[in-house]
Amino acid sequence: MTQFPTLNGFGPTRRTLQLYARALGALARVYAPAHPKWWHISLKVTPVGLVTDNLPCAGGGILAGRMDFHRRAIVMESSDGRQWELPMDAGLSGRIMGERVIAAAAEAGLNGAIDRGRFADDEPGVYDSEAVGRFFTALVRADRVLKRHGARLGEKAGPARLWPHGFDLSLEWFGSRVERYNEGGQEMELPAQLNLGFYPGEDDDTSYFYSNPWPFEADKLLGRSLPDGAVWHTEGWQGAMLPYTAVEDEEQLLAFAAAVFDIASPLLTTP
Repeated sequence: MTQFPTLNGFGPTRRTLQLYARALGALARVYAPAHPKWWHISLKVTPVGLVTDNLPCAGGGILAGRMDFHRRAIVMESSDGRQWELPMDAGLSGRIMGERVIAAAAEAGLNGAIDRGRFADDEPGVYDSEAVGRFFTALVRADRVLKRHGARLGEKAGPARLWPHGFDLSLEWFGSRVERYNEGGQEMELPAQLNLGFYPGEDDDTSYFYSNPWPFEADKLLGRSLPDGAVWHTEGWQGAMLPYTAVEDEEQLLAFAAAVFDIASPLLTTP
């Protein structure tokens, strides 16, 4: 029996949760201390849900926002003991929830220009508690695997975090090779990298685990064998994919992660 629950029927609730997560991410984008790898806009998996980094407030305090799946609410909590509880099961659109998150932050002393376009949606929110429970179980188990894999990789691995934009959970490993690229006419440098992630889709068939080397050297990767069930993916994004429906347990995921790492990491390291 698989350790991962079905995500069938999760689609409408997923859309709502992603908008709510983007509202928290938009707040963190402005107020959290900026990390060069953008970890400050992501959310961390905890025993109750997903939480932002601490956001510094005027006067020396901090504020954090969390999507609390046990309380079915976004909870904004400040270090001075104040708390704002915003129900996620009240049918609030992304726009309305975002405005309530911003209003709570303003009461805590955070006033600034937030990019409301990140959660601007007026469709009523959907919160199926049973679907949320299955999603959170899958997320917690995926987070366990990512952290176990990261511990094996050592200090070159980043934290496992959920990214509101794509609503996927991932960690990154950084190689010693440096890549130069052009972005908007500006020359940039980034370390070569390899991630491991979980993309929870609208159902089982659109959900998957992935491990994407960057840069992706197709001529050196596509001919290499992957564990049973895993495939190389090149349409839309490039990397290795293990469909959610093919996963039985955590050990299988760890073996997938290790196999891609063994194949790709030598290409991401300076000789």
